[in-house]
Amino acid sequence: MLKKEIIWREILFQAIEKKKMQFRQKDLAEKFGFSLSTVFNALKIPRSAGAIDVKGRFFRVIDIEKFLAIWGANRNFKKEIIYKTHVALPILKLEAKMPKSAVYTACSAYRLKFKDAPADYDKVYVYVKNLKEIKNKFPPQKGYENLIVLKADNLLKDYGRFPPIAQVYVDLWNLKEWYAHDFLKALKNKILK
Repeated sequence: MLKKEIIWREILFQAIEKKKMQFRQKDLAEKFGFSLSTVFNALKIPRSAGAIDVKGRFFRVIDIEKFLAIWGANRNFKKEIIYKTHVALPILKLEAKMPKSAVYTACSAYRLKFKDAPADYDKVYVYVKNLKEIKNKFPPQKGYENLIVLKADNLLKDYGRFPPIAQVYVDLWNLKEWYAHDFLKALKNKILK
């Protein structure tokens, strides 16, 4: 994941899940060990699009929906995929067999977090740090690839068993499967209510 995405994820996590809308660039730089110029550059697109408003040392999130669209459109989801395989199990059983270290995203994260699924789905997406653990449990198999593994960044674990809602949203945004639209719409309703 790019540094700007790490910054965007934190801002959106705070705005959506903690209802914190005001930030200082310096605080974000210190939190992640990034330079102030990295944080400044990460804010250029959201600023020019009107998703944030910068005033002196502070900036405010003023349009969460627009900020999510910016991240979704700029996300290189396919680049994060490090492993795909077929697992001959129903989806719910496949999810149940995931190692504890796996961080669910997309449809699985939505269903497990909100105890609901707006549509049926046939793929499990997870982030992992230890690919060997996944490959040992789910070795390469021919067939329909229903387990897709993405590379977890070093900071993802700080958010718990699921990525922040904003990251689940942008991951769903980047899926081509028909059912992703139903999950995306449902998640957007939860975020913006």
